[in-house]
Amino acid sequence: MSGFNVYPAEIEDHVLRHHDIRKAAGIGVTEKENGYVELFVISDNPDLDEEDVFHFCRQGLTPCKIPRKIEFRATLPRTNVGKILKRQLRKDRQC
Repeated sequence: MSGFNVYPAEIEDHVLRHHDIRKAAGIGVTEKENGYVELFVISDNPDLDEEDVFHFCRQGLTPCKIPRKIEFRATLPRTNVGKILKRQLRKDRQC
């Protein structure tokens, strides 16, 4: 991430402004010396695709904050109180 701190919550907040995105969760991924954000999205619009989300991100985020990967899901893992389990998302993406 080129020495910049990128917080997934900032990216999630921006993406949730998109009218077709119902839920979003970002995780930080470390790759060699650099890192990036991978975004998991729930949408009710089956026509929404990765390029639409990337385009929306480019409109309001600096280049270093744009997620490198976007995965659409039907659900996100949650705790008993409804908090998104990001550690489970990290574990699932490694499988």
